[in-house]
Parts: sequence; C-alpha cells; structure tokens
Amino acid sequence: MGEPAKMKGVQLRLRDRERRLCNGISPWLSPMAMVLTQDLALRRWFSHLAVIGRANLPLAGPLLLAPTHRARWDALMLPYAAGRRVSGRDCRFMVTLDEMKGLQGWFLHRLGCFAVNQSRPSMASLRYAVDLLASGEQLVLFPEGRIHREGDGIRLHQGLARLALLAASQGVAVPVLPVGIAYSHAFPRIGDSAALCFGEPLAIEGQGRQVAGQFSQRLAEAMQAAESRAQAALGSDGEPA
Repeated sequence: MGEPAKMKGVQLRLRDRERRLCNGISPWLSPMAMVLTQDLALRRWFSHLAVIGRANLPLAGPLLLAPTHRARWDALMLPYAAGRRVSGRDCRFMVTLDEMKGLQGWFLHRLGCFAVNQSRPSMASLRYAVDLLASGEQLVLFPEGRIHREGDGIRLHQGLARLALLAASQGVAVPVLPVGIAYSHAFPRIGDSAALCFGEPLAIEGQGRQVAGQFSQRLAEAMQAAESRAQAALGSDGEPA
C-alpha cells in the first residue's frame, strides 16, 4: 500500500473512532477558547509567562508531550506554549474519565480531548491515540496521572511509555517530549509568574514491560530536569513567551 493510500486509511479510521469517543475540535469553539484562555485568563492571572527550550518542540510529525502536573493551569499552559498559534496544530489531550463529566466535559469533548480509564484503558482509546499520532498530531498525556502540588519526586504511570511502544509496533515512531511546568506558588495566585520548559525529545525502542519501566524512569528524570529549569526561570525574564 502506497503512502497516500495508507494515510487516507488512517484518516478514515480516525474520523470513525473520533465520532465514537469525542467530538473532535469544534471550528467555532476552539478559536473562542484560545482567546478566553490564552489572551484573557492566562495573561490576566499571571504577571509573567516564560517558555524555555522552545527549539526542542518539533513543529511537525507525531509527538507525545509529557508534562509535569502541578495545577489546573497546566492544561492552559500547554496550548499556550505548543498549540495552534505556535506549532500550527492543536494539543490533543488524553484525560481521565472524571474530567469528561458535566459542563466541563461538554467543552472538553469539543476541544480535542478524549477520556481513558487509567486502571484499565480500552483498546478503542488506545487505537484512537495511535491514529492521532499516525496522522502527525501532538498528544498530551500527564504521566503522573493527577496533580501533585508539592515537589515530592516524580512518579510516573507506565501508560505513556506503553502507548509509545504500541505506536512503534504499528510503524509510528513517536518522540516523547518531557515538559516541566512551575508556578510561584503551589496554588497559583493572581500576579504570580508561570514558566514552562521543553526538554529534549526522547526516543523509545524495544518491547515489553521492562523497556516501558526503564523508559519511564528516564522520562521522570528528564521531566524533573525540565521542571527545575522552569522553576529557576520564575522571577527572572526567562525566554519571552
């Protein structure tokens, strides 16, 4: 099968699975959300926003972003630093089932998010994630699983590593980008500073639980280093966002 025919097949599968899992990205809600979150919410809440290591962000091809998770603001910082205005493509988020409930869930369903059961991920969610990556999208997954406000060390679930291995087994080599996010306070206050740092992309090779475990350890160390750089930028000029 030629490359154009293969990509067409991926796009058809992607649209079919998207209809069953979420509503994709709304052409009218997404631009509105960018204005509300990036131009209003972030800039009015924080006095300074810094983005460090932007040269490490690939602007094309499949990409898994692995950010630290310190506050709910993280979900706005990622599109601000890596979203459509920067890379020309949206951040697609894999989130927990609880995040997709109620009014919040209604919006997330239409802003490129889809749910996964962390303890028992369905094959439908995993295949959809692989199809997104095969289509050259960038996918955000918080490998810590939940918000950790205190710096008590980074402990990762192996879901992200296993997803990268699954994609690789299907011919989709995915770089994993460690991301560190830091704020002036554990609970960000009005007038605080925020910083995001992109580390260098990591590659995963091989198969099996041991490979996933070893890669998760490498990723945790890279995320910690990126977060340390972000933390160091707080209160300084950093790299202008």
